[in-house]
This record gives sequence, structure tokens and C-alpha cells, in this order.
Amino acid sequence: MEHIEKERVVFALWNMMECILENNNKKATCYCRSQKLYEECCYPFISGNLKPEIPEQLMRSRYSAFCIKNIEYLISTHHPSKRQLNEREILAQTIHETQWLGLKVLKTDKTQINQGIGYVEFAAFYKNSEIEQLHENSKFIYENGQWYYFDGVLLDPIKINRNELCWCGSLKKYKKCHGK
Repeated sequence: MEHIEKERVVFALWNMMECILENNNKKATCYCRSQKLYEECCYPFISGNLKPEIPEQLMRSRYSAFCIKNIEYLISTHHPSKRQLNEREILAQTIHETQWLGLKVLKTDKTQINQGIGYVEFAAFYKNSEIEQLHENSKFIYENGQWYYFDGVLLDPIKINRNELCWCGSLKKYKKCHGK
């Protein structure tokens, strides 16, 4: 029983820290690399003030939620039929072990949007022990007045052209930044 109480206290402190960080970062450029301010991009969705209107907004806000360690948002935007019993623990471990570095939206497919289905292909760059890449084509479902992340197909890592802007948001060419 004492162990459970300690976990609750740690979780409450963690949430308090997240709120402080989130409020301090509202005036910064959004984590999703949209070039918009966080408070004008993903914050309205993560805070619950607005719901994403299209799958790309949900995908970007979920990426930002990973960056700011907002487990509640990640769970609430994951389709209920796909949630695991230990989802909170899995997310907490992922968030603890992973530093998210950049996002590159590659393609959005809106051909089935009127049927409540959308797809977003993206590459997310992160660091565990070394810099890695998650390249996925994500499926989103619209149900009960909101979009949910449903599942995704993992794809081979993308190749970054040396002269493209770096995925990290530095506005430098890849070859002069992370491509060295």
C-alpha cells in the first residue's frame, strides 16, 4: 500500500512539473516544427481547449505531447480499442528513456477523410543512446466527435538529402548540422 502511495505522490509531482514547463514554453516555437508558436499550434489541443480538426493536427500534437511528457493526452487521443492495460507504464518508460529531437511530416492522405479515416506519414527523430528515427504511416479514426490515433505501419528510415534543412529545426542544411 505504501508503494502505491509513493507512486501517486511521484506522479502528482511529475504532473505539476509538466504544467510549469508547459506554461513556460508556450511562447516558444512549437515542438512539432510547424514554425508556429507552441501556444498557437499544439497547446490548444494538449490543453483541451480545442480538438484537432484534421489528422495532421492530432499527429503533431501527439508528437508535442511526447516532447513535454504529457501521458494523459497521449492516452486520451489513442483509440480506446487499441489501448493496452499497461499503456501508462509503457508511455512513462518511453518518455523517461527518449529525448525527442525533431519531426518531419512527409505526407498526409485525406482521400478517406469524409469516411472518418486519415493517414499521416512522418519521420520523428529521437535519442536514446544514439540518434534514431521513427518513420511511420499513421492511421487516424474520427469517432464520437474527435480524431484518434489508431495504429501505424513502421517504414524504413528516410534518407535526408545533404542540402535539405535539418530535421532538428536549426534552419541549417542537414550537411552542416546533424549530417556531419
